[in-house]
Amino acid sequence: MSVDWVGYGYAALVASGGVMGYVKAGSVPSLAAGLVFGGLAGLGAYQVSKDPTDIWISLATSGALTGVMGKRFYGSRKFMPAGLVAGASLLMMGKLSMALLQKPQDS
Repeated sequence: MSVDWVGYGYAALVASGGVMGYVKAGSVPSLAAGLVFGGLAGLGAYQVSKDPTDIWISLATSGALTGVMGKRFYGSRKFMPAGLVAGASLLMMGKLSMALLQKPQDS
């Protein structure tokens, strides 16, 4: 069993982004969204750590954040925070998609 360190790092990035949005701008929606999506990403990383083929929560979370934050980045052209989260989410989707394409291992 290997630990999904990339997934846990992604979850921490998302959650800390929500906290920073609250600290800098007083944005309660940023805090709530960051903690909810960070928690879902952490749950997904835990599931991937237990079973490398159980990627669905991680994939849905990173896909949703890619879409939402990508749209915000496209509209504002500001890298922080929307561009960073959109880029990290897109990379996370790529990592998880590679797990789908890998040949299953015989036990």
